[in-house]
Amino acid sequence: MHNVYSRTGLRWLWITLIIVVLDRLTKFWVQKTLVLHVMLPVTSFFNLTLAHNTGAAFSFLNSASGWQVIFFGCVALFVSVAILIWLSRLHASQKWLGIALALVLGGALGNLIDRLLQGYVTDFLDFHWSHWHFAAFNIADSAICVGAFMLVMDAFVSKGKAPHMRANS
Repeated sequence: MHNVYSRTGLRWLWITLIIVVLDRLTKFWVQKTLVLHVMLPVTSFFNLTLAHNTGAAFSFLNSASGWQVIFFGCVALFVSVAILIWLSRLHASQKWLGIALALVLGGALGNLIDRLLQGYVTDFLDFHWSHWHFAAFNIADSAICVGAFMLVMDAFVSKGKAPHMRANS
């Protein structure tokens, strides 16, 4: 069993665990500390604010009738299983890709836990410029975005390599 983890992309699951734990801890703190939709200014461009998002990223479909909670929960579950399979088939030497997948998995699981326990995702990071506010997000969303960026970068880098060289990147 140990060899499976050390020889495959599963060796990066510790990153997934860190993301899930950080996400849960920060969301717990925010829910105990902040009042819903009240902004706590931290800097001239950043607030903490408690928001409940029943939709997807950037509050997409947040005001739908409720079907979206089940839909996005199922999508997160499917993506999580697919990433676990991908990681199990990934060679341990594919460090960049393994870390990217572990980040996306951690974010997907963090938000899935919210959907299962609460029926919504807790968002609290609010960046703004003047009166324009970027959609509030959380640690899980950040991990998904960083991991997705890394996946795109890996696709561009791997595109120019011969197939036998891809396993060593």
